[in-house]
Amino acid sequence: MPEPKRLIEPEDLYHYSWISDPSIHPVTSSVAYVYKEIDQDKNDYKTHIRVVTIDGQEDASLTDGSKDFAPSWSPDGLKLGFLRINENGKQLWLANVSEGTAAQLTSAKHGVAAFVWSPDGSAIAYTSRISEEEAQGKLTKEEIVKQESRRGRSYERTIPKAEGSGWWDGRYSQLFRVEVTSGEVTQLTSGRFNVSQPVWTEDGSRLAFLSKKIDDPKLDPDLIAYQDLFTVSAAGGELCRITDASLSISQFSYSPDGSTIALIAEDRKYGSGIQSSIYTVPSSGGAPVAWQETDIQVGNYILNDMRTAAVMPGPSFAADGTSVFALGTYQGQAQLYRFKVGAAPEAVSLGERDIYQFTETGDARYFIVLSMDAYGSGELYRLDRLSGEELRLTSWNKAAMEELDISMPEAFWFDSTDGDRIQGWMMRPPALPQGGKAPLVLVIHGGPHAMYAPTYSHELQTLASAGYAVLYVNPRGSFGYGQRFAQSCRGDFGGGDYRNLMDAVDAALERFDFIDPERLGVMGGSYGGLMTNWIISQNNRFQAAVSQRCISNWLSFYGTSDIGISYTEGIVGGNPWEQQGLLLEKSPLIYASQVKAPVLIMHGEQDFRCPVGQADEWYTALKRLGKQTKLIRYPGSNHGFLKNGKPSYRVESLHEVNAWLGKHLAATAQTGGGPDEA
Repeated sequence: MPEPKRLIEPEDLYHYSWISDPSIHPVTSSVAYVYKEIDQDKNDYKTHIRVVTIDGQEDASLTDGSKDFAPSWSPDGLKLGFLRINENGKQLWLANVSEGTAAQLTSAKHGVAAFVWSPDGSAIAYTSRISEEEAQGKLTKEEIVKQESRRGRSYERTIPKAEGSGWWDGRYSQLFRVEVTSGEVTQLTSGRFNVSQPVWTEDGSRLAFLSKKIDDPKLDPDLIAYQDLFTVSAAGGELCRITDASLSISQFSYSPDGSTIALIAEDRKYGSGIQSSIYTVPSSGGAPVAWQETDIQVGNYILNDMRTAAVMPGPSFAADGTSVFALGTYQGQAQLYRFKVGAAPEAVSLGERDIYQFTETGDARYFIVLSMDAYGSGELYRLDRLSGEELRLTSWNKAAMEELDISMPEAFWFDSTDGDRIQGWMMRPPALPQGGKAPLVLVIHGGPHAMYAPTYSHELQTLASAGYAVLYVNPRGSFGYGQRFAQSCRGDFGGGDYRNLMDAVDAALERFDFIDPERLGVMGGSYGGLMTNWIISQNNRFQAAVSQRCISNWLSFYGTSDIGISYTEGIVGGNPWEQQGLLLEKSPLIYASQVKAPVLIMHGEQDFRCPVGQADEWYTALKRLGKQTKLIRYPGSNHGFLKNGKPSYRVESLHEVNAWLGKHLAATAQTGGGPDEA
């Protein structure tokens, strides 16, 4: 008989593996990729690079560092470029495959962000941050640190901070070229703009890149959403603008003959609620032409705590240059699609899955995709372009998953009172006996322009294993259901989005007989934390709440968040000096006296997206009013700490959530045994 499966616990996080960034060898088609795991002793993640053969039969380590990532084969396949973080910062290294050695190539003062091989393999272009003063070579790294420690930081930018990087240090990301043999470095761009995603032209004479380079001094770059495509000579010199400042471009690629460039971009007509589309522009420059609009959101916008941070792949031209392959987010799935002018997008991949990276073999025979499903974290798969056959290349999490009693999400649709057609999923507690009743927890995703999917989530599985029926849905504002649906929450916060979520609870209670209607909880992070605060301040149907990385006060959020201006004006529809009443009306803080549910508040102290002051204000108001509440602040943690922060914080947070819900909803299964259950 098979071994009995066990319930999932927060500590199972320590046993998962994550992989990312596949790079295909130009000759053998073997796949280099990043393998990531947790070093529990150091309370950190460690990564190295492995190589698996195209048939999946052999898989071996290639590098021996603990912070190696971003592999990229040289055009001849003799070397592998990669980034390594050590005492020298984040630098570009080259591994000599035949000799089994690796050596550091760059010594950039502020590290290397991204790199790309030249077509002949003689040089590598990379981006690195630098100030104009440093560009003149006047200061060593040590002198820079010493100087900066002795003076205050001054700012004149409208938005001098950013989530993940903190307060701006006066440096811009510029483009450099390094010779592989000599190590000689040439700076190719300079100025008050940032360079990202460099790509060589096929003949190696020029480099293309994305930048928000604003030439009109009367315009404020921080208030402009558009980003253009530029090229520069491989020797440096004047920049050539390819696009016409009409789009916010996120990714691009050249056609096989080099005459056309495909873009994944949006025109920002509906601000953050605009769905991305495929555009093309002549490589000589001009106005980009939009392909047909589709309900599919181009790119992957699924939120999940089991995906490692991975670079979203750009569009990839088919060999004939008439169609483009790209990822697409649609109705709870992320698939690889073929886009073609005048035709509906065609799904290349099949099944319920979340594909978040892909690349193609040189002979165009196979796609290599990183995909995850309801059974575990992402793995590498080979998709045969001709037969459609699929081969799994890696199985790092298979053995661990076979031990676990996984709650499989059950999909359902319902019609909201506003007429929206809403997709959701229900997870039944694995330990719930037949005929038993479980407390329900409504989990709300962030964004709001993102999407939930029925793929494996450690957070949601630990909730289900702790005895909760878990409900999650994609309310209005979510991507993957068409443009009207995506934009419909803008200027209507607390309106249709709120009603969709309340309708979801009603639909679940009607459909699933194992839910106890007297024991309801609600939780979410970011926009989900904001909506959690709003819900419990507007009705009393929930007996417990968990608010993570939240917003509580639109007035203070406007000036303290790195996206406070655009997000407040877009989601609520106003600013503090012209629509103060509206911002107050839509702030949960104003309704704190109406809250009845006990509230657990969790926040990272270095969060620049939803600053920790939002949690402090919410906690202070609730505490002053005598409400049941608890605040947990996580030092050194940013907005994404629950998905990629310190492993111990992630495990502890799951215990704390289960303990809080267990206390106030009296879950019948395990409650997690957190550090503070009282």
